[in-house]
Amino acid sequence: MPSTIRLHRVLATSPEKLYRAFLEPDALAKWLPPDGFTCTVHAFEGKVGGRFRMSFRNFTTGGSHSFGGEYLELIPNERIAYTDRFDDANLPGEMRVTVALRAVSVGTDIEITQSGVPDLIPAEACYLGWQQSLANLARLVEPDIPQ
Repeated sequence: MPSTIRLHRVLATSPEKLYRAFLEPDALAKWLPPDGFTCTVHAFEGKVGGRFRMSFRNFTTGGSHSFGGEYLELIPNERIAYTDRFDDANLPGEMRVTVALRAVSVGTDIEITQSGVPDLIPAEACYLGWQQSLANLARLVEPDIPQ
């Protein structure tokens, strides 16, 4: 039965900056791949109904997996919802990712829900990957560099 992954963090940055990090291809390529992986963005159309294609490459082995999806909902600086589907037939089904952003006194509260994770991917592997990705995201968005 497919898993649902839920994550919650508070990051010391604005909702606007976080929203951009999810919708700019070069930013995604920098923070989204978990440790030990690189990311190539092959196609990207950041609008409702727009599609994207990416691949993650394991830097140790050189192996890669590709995936893509469609943006379902975009509420600037508040909410992002999209689908994800692996190209690998062994990882069937469509996942749905929802990102909720809310300004708080010290930055932004971010909640991520990823549902429909294929059975072959252990939930703990998803949590570990997302934790690494979110640490990368914090390193990208939390510095306030005025120049």
